[in-house]
Amino acid sequence: MKVFIKKISALVVISAIASFYSGCNRSHLDLLPHGPTEESYFTEENDFAKGVLGVYAKINDVYWYRGNPYMCTMPMYLLPGDDITTNEANEEFEIFGSLQPSTERVTYFYTVWYQLIARANTLLEKIEGENGVYQTPNLKNYNKGEALFLRGYAFYNLWNYFGTAPLTIERVKTSEQFTPPGTTGTQLLDQAILDFTEAASLLPPSWDAANRGRVTKNSAFGMMGKSLVFRASATNNTSDYTAAISALNSISGAGLTADFTDNFAWDTENNGESLFEYQATQAFALDNVWLENDFDNAVGNLSVFYSFYSVGNGNIWDKSPFYATTKLVNAFEPDDPRRDLTLNAATHEVKKYVTRDKLNQVSVGSVNNPRILRYADVLLLKAEATLQSGGSAAEAIGYINEVRTRARSMVAGGTIPANYATAETDKTKIMNWIMNERLIELAGEGQRWFDIRRWQMQGIITLDNAFFSSNTSTMSFQLPKHLLFPIPSSEIDVNPNVPQNAGY
Repeated sequence: MKVFIKKISALVVISAIASFYSGCNRSHLDLLPHGPTEESYFTEENDFAKGVLGVYAKINDVYWYRGNPYMCTMPMYLLPGDDITTNEANEEFEIFGSLQPSTERVTYFYTVWYQLIARANTLLEKIEGENGVYQTPNLKNYNKGEALFLRGYAFYNLWNYFGTAPLTIERVKTSEQFTPPGTTGTQLLDQAILDFTEAASLLPPSWDAANRGRVTKNSAFGMMGKSLVFRASATNNTSDYTAAISALNSISGAGLTADFTDNFAWDTENNGESLFEYQATQAFALDNVWLENDFDNAVGNLSVFYSFYSVGNGNIWDKSPFYATTKLVNAFEPDDPRRDLTLNAATHEVKKYVTRDKLNQVSVGSVNNPRILRYADVLLLKAEATLQSGGSAAEAIGYINEVRTRARSMVAGGTIPANYATAETDKTKIMNWIMNERLIELAGEGQRWFDIRRWQMQGIITLDNAFFSSNTSTMSFQLPKHLLFPIPSSEIDVNPNVPQNAGY
């Protein structure tokens, strides 16, 4: 898919140059538009390919640099958990108390997902309305599946961060659609599950080499199963756990890589463990980390910003880097190979993504893909769903042991971490094993906040300031307020039908 992105970027550059020179001719004034209009577009199969890419590209906005590290939205999903912390006493996503509806990064993050949804809805409308444009067998279904998957991923994120937000599954065309109501309960997650389910019926098992990295059936089954586990956590609906197991068991051909670090290295992207990852890249050395990547910007940023983890390079603009929490360091057995591959136990420096990294030409952005869903996550979700649905405790423990076996097998004759005893029947003890394994296996990957949030909702854990293991003394987490982020003021101001989350 990186090859695919570069091809499209080249077309945008050529188009921009052509438009500039033709625009200098006075005889061209007041004539037809120089570029394509909506009416003239989607007349060729490749137009739909570009449209799909435009939906994918929006994900970059939650990973890019934005000209200032503390304008980047990555702290939103790295800091709220109990695996990553910072020394920055005023970092709103670390301490919670200063988090406000006017917070710029919250507004930006919220807006990005609705822009992605709008692009997906427009593309879905065009796909449904096309007649004879597609010539490649099955490509129409594949593109529809991609749009549905990406829209589902947006709703999944909106539910996990905001809980209530408008549910828009049609293209906005009239003023009556400008002020949709907010949602309640799990409505956003419900729609994500519907989108993933339909996507799974449409997407291909795999793509050719030029399109490697695009979502597949496995991607959809994986996110469907994960969303069902999350909904079960929120509603205590056992049938959702059962449905999650079915979805996760539908994943075919995936497996754990022999080397744990292959999941965080630029040279082993889209491997057999990866089910969904953002395709970070560099477009012909033209990308610019100071500019966002969008339709009107041919040389914007396509890379990812990992410098929060680069403790060895000193502070970033006089702001504290991000560290592994003391809780995370202590959660590893000292001889677990994952510990020293994930962090430096002495300094708490995070090593994931920055050890085998490749920077772009300005040495700020990385072309190392963020792994959004990988098979180790799936195995631990299956363990949880099996346990919580009343299934075999031994089977649930077996899934945990698969993850632990990969870890110790990286060392010749390794014995740590050892398998858990499959004869164990204490459900609380086994659930603690699952939660700890998710902490150490997925540390620093942006998963932890979603996990501890849903376990609090389920009543398995109780979140308080000490739980987060923060480096700061200014933590002011409150329940239930901070289980949800505030709806941006900009949304409330223009849409009176969307309520603000309680406490903000």
